[in-house]
Amino acid sequence: MKITRIRIYKTPLPYAGGTYVWGAGNAISTAMATVVAVDTDAGIQGCGEFTPCGENYMVAHSEGVEAFARIAAPQLLGKDPRQVAVMERLMDHLVQGHGYAKAPFDAAFWDILGQTADQPVWMLMGGKLTDGAPMYRVAPQKSVPETIEELEQHRAAGYRQFQIKVGGDWVTDIDRIRECVPLLKPGEKAMGDANQGWRVDNAIRVARAVKDLDFILEQPCKTYEECQQVRRIAEQPMKLDECITGMDMARRIVNDRGAEICCLKISNLGGLSKARRVRDFLVENRIPVVAEDTWGGQITTAAVAHFAASTPEEYLINSTDLMNYNTRSTGIGGPIAKDGKLYATDTPGLGVTADFESLGAAVADWREG
Repeated sequence: MKITRIRIYKTPLPYAGGTYVWGAGNAISTAMATVVAVDTDAGIQGCGEFTPCGENYMVAHSEGVEAFARIAAPQLLGKDPRQVAVMERLMDHLVQGHGYAKAPFDAAFWDILGQTADQPVWMLMGGKLTDGAPMYRVAPQKSVPETIEELEQHRAAGYRQFQIKVGGDWVTDIDRIRECVPLLKPGEKAMGDANQGWRVDNAIRVARAVKDLDFILEQPCKTYEECQQVRRIAEQPMKLDECITGMDMARRIVNDRGAEICCLKISNLGGLSKARRVRDFLVENRIPVVAEDTWGGQITTAAVAHFAASTPEEYLINSTDLMNYNTRSTGIGGPIAKDGKLYATDTPGLGVTADFESLGAAVADWREG
């Protein structure tokens, strides 16, 4: 089998909730998705997607996939996509870093391998260790009454874990946490996610002001070192997110016991192949994880669902149904969100196909020969 064609598509994904406000003054109403479609001479097509949460999120940009493809696509044509490790090494040789741009290609190769083997990706990644990943749902930065109302809506829809966005004005953030966390019902969890938004001194002020409340404090400051300063003060478990960019950081966290929970964003780690290795290392060292990505539609959520399904249940904190955050689609089929859980499909590959009607015309196209 060999790759005969590679196409790149771009489409806007409007946020279903209007405006999504997070961190220190960040807001998006529309995310830009980039979808990679890889065709083979066997008639099998694989797809992958990268969608950042805004154009400045995690030093990634929606133009990055297309820029990477201009360099890599001519070299990938004619290669066997089923050899995912070979393809990963080839992409890393062609371009150093920029893992988010390689991630949708990596997902497409896993998709093709699964279809060829007549197995879902979760099977190829070790088997189904979680049958239905518990989901969280985000409550972006709004007034306290609006936040409470949104949490109630999510609860009515079956969610039992909630990510309350903070990281802006630390005084207002204290009020949001103090008003919302006590409303949790038995069995529910809350994350106070600052998305790197606080200075260390203000993060410490928040930690001291809410030390009596039971919730998960997520990525209070920009760097790992700053988060460790806060961790020495905070009473809550700490979840690290944006600073987890690869195996080197995972080793630091394990060596320092620097977090109780690690959020693994597939694109931030460079794709399913690299994310799997980081996850397995953390789990081996008894650190639980979150399976998710930077944003996305049906194709991204399919990759997330298979990643979650192949994670040991006792070490999977949660995942999320990114596809339901948008009013527009990137794929047809894919995972099912039901009763607060995300279920990967049992169909071969990722179980999703590109929604070409929604995606429109390709912005770039490479063919063999």
